[in-house]
Amino acid sequence: MNKLHRCSGMAGVLAAALLLPGLAQANTLETVKERGSLRCGVNAAQPGFSALDDEDTYRGLDTDICRAVAAAALGEGARVEFVPLDSVERFAALQSGEVDVLARTTTWTSSRDTTLGLHFTGVSYFDGQAFMVASDLGVQSARELDGAAVCTQSGTTSELNLADYFRRHDMTFEAVVFDAPEQSIIGFEEGRCDVLSSDSSQLYAQRMQLRDPDMAVVLPEVISKEPLGPAVRQGDDQWFNIVKWSLYAMLNAEELGVSQTNVDDMLDDESPEVMRLLGRDGDFGEGMGLDADWAYQIIKQVGNYADAFDRNVGTGSPFNIGRGLNALWKDGGVQYAPPIR
Repeated sequence: MNKLHRCSGMAGVLAAALLLPGLAQANTLETVKERGSLRCGVNAAQPGFSALDDEDTYRGLDTDICRAVAAAALGEGARVEFVPLDSVERFAALQSGEVDVLARTTTWTSSRDTTLGLHFTGVSYFDGQAFMVASDLGVQSARELDGAAVCTQSGTTSELNLADYFRRHDMTFEAVVFDAPEQSIIGFEEGRCDVLSSDSSQLYAQRMQLRDPDMAVVLPEVISKEPLGPAVRQGDDQWFNIVKWSLYAMLNAEELGVSQTNVDDMLDDESPEVMRLLGRDGDFGEGMGLDADWAYQIIKQVGNYADAFDRNVGTGSPFNIGRGLNALWKDGGVQYAPPIR
């Protein structure tokens, strides 16, 4: 399954309003198994993270996280219904149960973690907000943007970050706010603003969508911390653990050198860490209600973290984004997963 078109966004919002944060939900794993598929809320069109390809299939780093959870929970990474959500409706869709997990380039913040009845399960991509400007402006630094008109997206952390940055540097700006990233890039291309500001990962994707990508440049300053990751509803610790450890399994696999291409060969590896990861020593899925080979299924069907990163946003993609902070801790980054034991 590739995508699920939403029937009634307002119904989801109204249902969410009736839910109290922290109220225990029905067992999500049982619901997913009975349905036979995972419902994952994603971005409708952010290449590299979640976007339809030429075969009308969602591809990207976020969608691969969804497939990893499906591989762990259902044994089949393809059994995902992708629900496209905009930035305004995404939280209500998760709160109301319209989706089982939200993997939509969503920043983990204190207010979102403590007031919306949600739990973030980890950081799948360490990001930060940046600025993209027209090349012919000759701007070299964000400190030159005093008085600029800045296109950004409503319902995101970007608006607050902009206000903080410009106030901190005693500068002014005019916010030109759009509801969707596609509208933002059109507004920028049509000259309704001098600058487009969003997470740097999104800016690189949006630059590729311009008629002439060379008409714009992303400035070097990163003005915020934007840890992006999947979120689930509060009240179901088992499901929280499943989504969290699906990401951790991908990170541990990369660290141990277990990839999508060699995972079957690694079944014969006698190192204790690899044996535990692949379910040959102990049953570390039992505590989550999963089969012993849950991590093997993730790696076999989706890959380790490096596999997913490289093909979607890294060296195997048009974006060629360096690993940076998203490198493993032992390689100079900050990606780090607790051990499976």
